[in-house]
Amino acid sequence: MKRSRPQELAVPDPSARIVTLDSLREHLQWAIELEHATLPPYLYALYSLDPERNPEAVEVVGGVFIEEMLHLALAANLLNAVGGRPRLDTLQMLPPHPRRLPHGDRSLEVALVPFGPEALEMFLRLERPAPPGGPAEGEDYETIGQFYAAIEQGLRRLSDTLGEGAVFSGDPARQVSAAHFRHTAGHLVAVGDLDSALAALREIVEQGEGSAGGGVWDGEQDVFHPEREEVAHYYRFQELKAGRRYRRGDTPRSGPTGEPISVDWAGVRPMRHNPRLDDHAVGSAIRTAQEEFNHTYCAVLHLLEQAFNGSPNLLAVATGTMYALKAQTQALSRMPDENGTTAGPTFDYVAPELRRWSVGDRRRIVVLHDGPYVVYGGIPLRRKRKIVSAENDALTWKTDEPLATEDTYALCRCGRSSSKPFCDGTHAVVGFDGTETASERPYRELQHVHDGVGISAQRVGELCIHAAFCVGRARPIAAMLADTGDSDVRSDVMGRIDHCPSGSYSYALQRDGEVIEPDLPQAISVLGEEDGLASALWVTGGVPVLRADGRPLETRNRMTLCRCGHSGNKPLCDGTHREIGFREETPEAAEAAGRASK
Repeated sequence: MKRSRPQELAVPDPSARIVTLDSLREHLQWAIELEHATLPPYLYALYSLDPERNPEAVEVVGGVFIEEMLHLALAANLLNAVGGRPRLDTLQMLPPHPRRLPHGDRSLEVALVPFGPEALEMFLRLERPAPPGGPAEGEDYETIGQFYAAIEQGLRRLSDTLGEGAVFSGDPARQVSAAHFRHTAGHLVAVGDLDSALAALREIVEQGEGSAGGGVWDGEQDVFHPEREEVAHYYRFQELKAGRRYRRGDTPRSGPTGEPISVDWAGVRPMRHNPRLDDHAVGSAIRTAQEEFNHTYCAVLHLLEQAFNGSPNLLAVATGTMYALKAQTQALSRMPDENGTTAGPTFDYVAPELRRWSVGDRRRIVVLHDGPYVVYGGIPLRRKRKIVSAENDALTWKTDEPLATEDTYALCRCGRSSSKPFCDGTHAVVGFDGTETASERPYRELQHVHDGVGISAQRVGELCIHAAFCVGRARPIAAMLADTGDSDVRSDVMGRIDHCPSGSYSYALQRDGEVIEPDLPQAISVLGEEDGLASALWVTGGVPVLRADGRPLETRNRMTLCRCGHSGNKPLCDGTHREIGFREETPEAAEAAGRASK
């Protein structure tokens, strides 16, 4: 059971008073900045560790990092609950290292250093418990616990003076819940009133510095070792320093007296301290790799900001994108530099205009590197089913009910999500290779033209997804063109081309004439074919699609994107889903199957 804190975390200090809602929101934004400031140092130390030689240190640092991500989400929930707007994708989030904690003790600096005694001392200073009776401190705080004490006092005071309804006025739909966060024994509290706000604060403080009254434990079971109770962050680092674990009866004064914990101080990659982009020439392999890391990290910040501002399902996409950081850091750590050390990531901010895909609110689809499609602008999403004859000839598409989405949402590209068509982060776990190979040449350069009577058909074979509307009951369009002097045949050809989802086929009334396209809305359709086969994502209405490197694909009225993960023409569909028998068990299908089995 979680231990309850007293009514107040610390003795009130008039200098720490938060007496207005604006001040409360400002301090909670500082809390977001504070929690984020711990992430780069923890990641840097974590990825410097050789996991085979230092499995226990990896477990400790990795576990603390995950829980700091949880604290970041809790701080965002608190700010959203009181009507604020969390900001993460900003230059202020990534000042050069070494740096001080936002609005904290000016003598405390956090740095990018490989794991070792220097890193451990920095982490112990970061996670140090508040001194007994230490005052609440809203600015220039000595410890993180004292900073959160000031926030708690502000929440209590404003709830008493204004009423909880006035304080907790935020939209509940913006809360990130337990369904959006995994891999920690901690609790992601949805905040909607004073009690839940205090529970969120307790979660942050107790995981960092231990339970109320100076205890070593944080009140949870160890996520890696469920048979053990979990030690708070500060004391986990004390375990590494002492080479022993805490056991029941141990106290902060006694130190850890339990079983040994092994640390191989030499099992660490010698990554440079506080690396800078300017350490290496523009265009060099190291600098290029560092810039790629920075783009990925800023993508994470962007996705987190979207998740905390109305699209909570994107939290899984953001955490999934973080997996790419490990491979990028490890690649850097294998690049020796001239000082006998190896390279490391710099955690520099990349301005949105340099990322291109993350700028503005226009409707667009962005392909993430080895990740999902991120859809901006509230583009409608629906299902479409192919209607076939008794002989399985393609006849038409039937539009089903729209799917509920957030304004920004992510669609699975690897084919392995458990919540298809939406992304759940599985791509990162399975190591999805989303390398894009589709040609960037425009349609007109790739098309082959076939003339008939009163119609000129164009076809790009590379775009075909084998939906089979061009085949016809008896013969393909190419053979039917010879008979298009018959207006019924010509009409049939036009109708079949209009049903081609990829736009592989198009037509004009004469060679080089204006292409006639069906009037299609801006939408994304999740296609299903005969016999329960799952097909592509059908993008209509000229929605722009941007590659992972920010370059646009040619914008067309119709295109189809792969969602089985096996296309040889990524991000476009090439019909491979038919070859592999790709299927999607929708909740409706699962329910029907359950009824049938009874």
